[in-house]
Amino acid sequence: MTSTDALHTNSADTGTALRFITCGSVDDGKSTLIGRLLVDSRAVLADQLAGVQRGGETDLALLTDGLSAEREQGITIDVAYRYFSTAKRKFIIGDAPGHEQYTRNMVTAASSADAAVVLVDATKLPWAAEVGDGEVVVRELLPQTRRHMLLAHLLRVQSIVVAVNKLDAIDDAALAFERIADALNDFAAAAGVRVEAIVPISALKGWNVTEPHREGAAGWAGYAGPSLLELLEALPVTATETQQPFTFPVQWVEKFSSSADTSQGRRIFWGRVGGGQVVPGQRVTVLPSGQTATVARVLDHVRREQGVAAGHSAGIVLDREVDVSRGDWLLEPGAFEPTREITATVAWLDDEPLVAGRVYWALQGHRWVKAKVQRIVDRLNIGNLESEAATQLDANAIGQVVLALQQPLAVQPFTDSRALGSLVLVDTASHRTCAAVLVR
Repeated sequence: MTSTDALHTNSADTGTALRFITCGSVDDGKSTLIGRLLVDSRAVLADQLAGVQRGGETDLALLTDGLSAEREQGITIDVAYRYFSTAKRKFIIGDAPGHEQYTRNMVTAASSADAAVVLVDATKLPWAAEVGDGEVVVRELLPQTRRHMLLAHLLRVQSIVVAVNKLDAIDDAALAFERIADALNDFAAAAGVRVEAIVPISALKGWNVTEPHREGAAGWAGYAGPSLLELLEALPVTATETQQPFTFPVQWVEKFSSSADTSQGRRIFWGRVGGGQVVPGQRVTVLPSGQTATVARVLDHVRREQGVAAGHSAGIVLDREVDVSRGDWLLEPGAFEPTREITATVAWLDDEPLVAGRVYWALQGHRWVKAKVQRIVDRLNIGNLESEAATQLDANAIGQVVLALQQPLAVQPFTDSRALGSLVLVDTASHRTCAAVLVR
């Protein structure tokens, strides 16, 4: 996709709040961009602005870098969420850290995002390199830029927008933007990543952030398209999986309701519908017990009796008492075949390498089971996007593994179901979160 292609939209409701993250390599201007969005949308009070002054100038990055360690080191460590709105839409922003050692924080933020804005620092790339008769040979992106784009794609972030930042510091902004956009499009095509748009910006000066920055008919940096904020206002939210079979991870069991007319003395199972929908009268199967029952009543998040679709919280009352606890699943009968072995893509987040034979806790929904690493199939080379043989996965590596489960789980490919297609691996001794697991 070229930098000036029209933004693709679908019928999703753009009036709903958009949750997006900023990501990319370290010091590409992510926190500064969010600060610019907050200031220009008037979401920052005067006393807040006064508190982020340094040397008589406003340091926009400090509006999101709230930890003392972040302010001391000038880096983002944890994900900071901020809120703002325009006349067209409300936004929830997650400022993800760029440092490689904090990739796990970026994964956490991306897992619930509707969109990702990947920043690229134009001053860091050797876009002007030429050889011989002037042929441009540079098609490089920083490793963390590539990794974040891949992770956003793997985690099914619906819309990926790339913002080429700091072009105000380059004399020939149009040439730099053209060549960097070419490199981005080449990488996206090779990796199978769909990019909604590539837009040139200056987060520091506010160019093309909330309003288009124009320099003649061709626009600034040869770009005459909408501003970054205008693009974000048009993006769809992530569609719920209402067309998938019914899945429901039980989060909490209300043993006896205080209102007998609501539950008729039976337990209420609360959670968030992962796929499909639930209405009174439909049959469900309990995993792992395998028992079946009929849904007698369905309550929404404020205890109104009505059907509930995927993506929303529900309380389910069954027609008879069956053994259901936190961590169990209510599923559409016959739609899933529980398995003890899964092949999955793993984003390894722990400092200690992943090796075959290790045992971890695997968390699916609210259910914990032991998982043994049967073998490592391969590892993805971030540089050339080739799969290569591997005996271990180091920190921040992406690879394929085969896991053997102590107890069977109902799974689906992550491309079909977020609820049944995603797991988290946790170290059994230290309880550190080690990996994001996406079922293939």
